[in-house]
Amino acid sequence: MIAADQADVSEDAVLGGRLILRQPRKGHRVGHDAILLAAACSARPRDRLIELGAGVGAAGLAVARRVDDLAVTLVEIDPALVALARENAKRNGVADRARVVCLDVAAPADAFAAAGLPAGAADHVLMNPPFNAAHNPSPDRSRRLAHTAAHDTLLRWIEAAARLLRPAGVVTLIWRADGLDTVLTAVAGGDFGAVTVLPVHPRPDAPAIRVLVRAVKASRAPLALLPGLFLADGNARPTQEAEAVLRDGALLSLAGN
Repeated sequence: MIAADQADVSEDAVLGGRLILRQPRKGHRVGHDAILLAAACSARPRDRLIELGAGVGAAGLAVARRVDDLAVTLVEIDPALVALARENAKRNGVADRARVVCLDVAAPADAFAAAGLPAGAADHVLMNPPFNAAHNPSPDRSRRLAHTAAHDTLLRWIEAAARLLRPAGVVTLIWRADGLDTVLTAVAGGDFGAVTVLPVHPRPDAPAIRVLVRAVKASRAPLALLPGLFLADGNARPTQEAEAVLRDGALLSLAGN
């Protein structure tokens, strides 16, 4: 387990200093994906949110800092990251309403129930599932857990979200843009509808590299494709919209749908 005072842990400010995170210097590091995921979440006060594969808690804690009275549960398989997520909840003043559970997302329903997460426990589920193919995995364990997926990883995570959400609950996830077909198939199989997709482009002349996807349990509303988010302009400068989200904590249009 990573101790808080070890040299292999850094302390980093994200969201323009609104969130302070301790995280491993090596392996998986918090990046734009977690902050974009938080900005796509439509949680409101007194909602219950579960983040699957939470790592050190970046996305879930960012939402907790933004939304008063939000109850958050961070689910993470790596005990070292679990310890850091608990510390991060304390450091950011939300430990009274954010708890961390050491659990595999693919664990059976009774294991979730034993951890206080029965069926229908959540209004929102956030997830940034591993999405790299299992061939040529990283030698670093934390990076491997965070990024390497089996062929059915996404299906298992969507199944977990469907079980954990109440009727009309919302799942929000980020994934590779070239895997959008896989995401749409998975959410349809999990009995989700009202699917809303926001492409994320590195610049205006480049294909999307990520998609943010929001879907509502048991809804029959049609799919909506939103105008894309551009992280940088043609001169490689951050766009105002991206800066507003990544530094100032603004919500994405996805969160309003």
